Amino acid sequence: TVWGVAIIVILEALNVDIAPLLASAGVIGVILGFGAQTLIKDYLAGIFIILEDQFGVGDIVDVGPVVGTVEEVSLRYTRLRDMSGVVWYVRNGEILRVANRSQGWTLAIVDIPVDYDSDLDRVRDLIEKVAIDMDEDPTYDDMLLGQPQFAGVESMTGNAVVVRVTAKAVPEMQVQLVRTIRERIKLSFDRAGIIVPVLPPQQMPPISEPRRQ
Repeated sequence: TVWGVAIIVILEALNVDIAPLLASAGVIGVILGFGAQTLIKDYLAGIFIILEDQFGVGDIVDVGPVVGTVEEVSLRYTRLRDMSGVVWYVRNGEILRVANRSQGWTLAIVDIPVDYDSDLDRVRDLIEKVAIDMDEDPTYDDMLLGQPQFAGVESMTGNAVVVRVTAKAVPEMQVQLVRTIRERIKLSFDRAGIIVPVLPPQQMPPISEPRRQ
């Protein structure tokens, strides 16, 4: 700029060695340049996050380094609170992929072990009856989207046949729905005399394997 040139001329007239100053200015310029690039990257990413509605306040998201509830979305950073209550500030430019667990629906998966001697047709009938009852009961409207489905035999362990039930869950209610389905099926099995074997801890089916849509 004109003022910059004028300052250099004045310093030279005063016999001030400007070489170290120019070198320092160059280093500072490079540092500021890198900082500006990072800042611009964060702001551009923030603009796209907001315009594309990738997530918003209250959504449960997985952004790579952390999974938590979105508390704030600014142009430069996103503030999340993880399941332990820890608050994370993630620069938007660092968010390379987003898994939003609060958009649309999530798939609840329930694996139920039954004894090898159990009648699988009877097992299926009981589970489908539970599914119909839950679908028709307005009590579950806040967590269930459609009738649960009997998927069939998922696997066989040393002492049990594992059958799978799937259901579309309202976002954020997936875990609660899995527990409810499991409880309803257990009560139905108890009344029908269907044995649910006790499996070693390492063989117990998981509560759920979330699938995102």
